[in-house]
Formats: sequence, structure tokens, C-alpha cells
Amino acid sequence: MYHIGPARSAFDAFKSLPRDEPVEMLNLIRLHDKAAYPDGRTASGVDAYAEYGRRSGPVFQRVGGKIVWRGEPQLVLIGPADGLWDIAFIARYATASAFLEMVTDPVYQEEAVPHRQAAVLDSRLIRHCPAAGENRFG
Repeated sequence: MYHIGPARSAFDAFKSLPRDEPVEMLNLIRLHDKAAYPDGRTASGVDAYAEYGRRSGPVFQRVGGKIVWRGEPQLVLIGPADGLWDIAFIARYATASAFLEMVTDPVYQEEAVPHRQAAVLDSRLIRHCPAAGENRFG
């Protein structure tokens, strides 16, 4: 099963967690080779996701979002061998409310989301609260 956007139950659970605390969102993205635009236009998944970035960037910046880590996935050491992601990054928001403001913004919804939906084959978006103790495992 592929995951492109949040299930209503997951979005409701997100909204039920504290909204006034910082959140870090782990993004794992697998792209289509060819973007799947409903109107049939042609673009690669890479190009469609880049367009999503251009369109979502101003809203992301306006709400104070910041990319705090980005990596280039190379190999799955533990997990399914076919589980390699094309894009991996962590976005930080000052509050969960800022994230909600971004994803419900009309410009984001109308101008950015269609490109993300066309680009993405599968994804994971995992909410984290920042934790102390960066130099320990548990």
C-alpha cells in the first residue's frame, strides 16, 4: 500500500496533540519515474517534486519552517531492500500550529499540493518532538 497524503484519522490525531510545542517532521519520499498528473501533462517525478518545492517554499518560510537535516538515501541496511527512499529530510516548525497553518493554507493547497500528489509514489511523514540528549541512543 502506498501513502501519499494523511488519513483523516491520522490528521485528527495530529491535531489532538499539543499545538504550541516545536515539532520536527521526518519526511521520506519515493518519487514516480513519470509524474502522475490527472490532466496528463508530462514531467518526471523529480521535476514535479521540484515544482512542489518552489510553490510550497514561500508558505513554508512564512510559517517559520526550516529544513534542519537533509540526506541522500544510499542503501537500506535494515529493512526491505526495495525500501530505499529518493528524498529524506527533517523539517522543523516552531509549533505544530505552524505546520497546520502551512498545510491548510489555500495557496499551499491549490498551488503546491497538486505537484506533490503527481510526484510522489509513496511517502512517510512522521511527527517528532525534539528531545534532549543528542549524544545518546535511548
